[in-house]
Amino acid sequence: MTSTRIMLCMGTRPEIIKMAPVHEALRGPAAGARSTIVLHTGQHDEMAMPLYRFFDMPPAITLVPRRRGASLAHLTASMLEQAAEAIDTARPDLVLVQGDTTSALCCALAAFYARVPVGHVEAGLRTYAEDPFPEEKNRELIGRIAHWHFTPTPQGSENLYRERVGGAVHCVGNTIVDAVQLGLRRLGQTALTRIDPDDRAAADVAEFLAAQRGRRLILVTAHRRENWGAPMRDIARAVAQLARQRDDLAWVWPLHQNPDVRATIRAELDPLAAQLADRMLLTPPLNYPALLAVLAQAHLILTDSGGIQEEAATLRRPVIVLRESTERQELIDAGGGVLAGTDTQRIVAAATRLLDDPAAYAAMRVRTNPFGDGHSAERIVDVLER
Repeated sequence: MTSTRIMLCMGTRPEIIKMAPVHEALRGPAAGARSTIVLHTGQHDEMAMPLYRFFDMPPAITLVPRRRGASLAHLTASMLEQAAEAIDTARPDLVLVQGDTTSALCCALAAFYARVPVGHVEAGLRTYAEDPFPEEKNRELIGRIAHWHFTPTPQGSENLYRERVGGAVHCVGNTIVDAVQLGLRRLGQTALTRIDPDDRAAADVAEFLAAQRGRRLILVTAHRRENWGAPMRDIARAVAQLARQRDDLAWVWPLHQNPDVRATIRAELDPLAAQLADRMLLTPPLNYPALLAVLAQAHLILTDSGGIQEEAATLRRPVIVLRESTERQELIDAGGGVLAGTDTQRIVAAATRLLDDPAAYAAMRVRTNPFGDGHSAERIVDVLER
């Protein structure tokens, strides 16, 4: 791949994390004249920039999305125009996008318009339902554009074969496994509070974790658009019920930035603030090193996040999935997770079983990770080399 310019497009937290191992593999000893161009699509700079620093992956190009409200149509139009300008200026030989965000779709489409081949990292995920919205359609559309489809599991490959997409399908595993291993290595080289001394949330987490010896730690994350409103309220009610009933548990819940989501959660948990003050931490979104530290210590995870389902499997932590369906069905099939939806009592029942039944808990600590072995990025680079 002599003198090849490869553009890696990313912007959201999961994209950056999952693309970091690919970036590192592309810059490896065999890189030769190969060069990488990191394009940051501009979402959530306050979370993205610390991640770029953590993974030593500085963006060469940063887009500035022009937002007018929450309109997806306006965001898509603005992102597509800027991505097209960036590709025209940088003139990459190929473009890599990750996952299923609107920005990934826009970068893939801009590359297609410029007749630049596209590689899709984490291709083939499907629920074959309306949700998650708009991600399900985003990844279907990217699948019609991509030249290379790098699927995380055989199920993803089978989905693409069934859809008869063009291009080459390669089952490489999920780069999240590589990213967790890379992140833990970097985290192990320094104290959490020294990674970003000005990050108050990370410092609070470090202090909280140190104080929770002897309690089982539960991580909760909930952010998906389809869970906003009443479903989020019911999730918070389940957490409140479990927290009231059990004083042997400690809780970390990084709250979504959306003010309505935060208000819904706090309406259920703030009345218990005095009772739970020493064993529940409601925190702003955590940087990746801090989240890894929590994941590594967690006993159980409640989440509607796809990425955290994968990270939990890598660390052998049982997951209660706060959704009715998941594009990470492999986790459910392997026994590492259970779909509980957002019904309060279903969540409480699932958590109670895992907390009270050691055999059930042990059975959900999957020994073989369905998402890969930590060499996915190397396989992607090998395919591109060939």
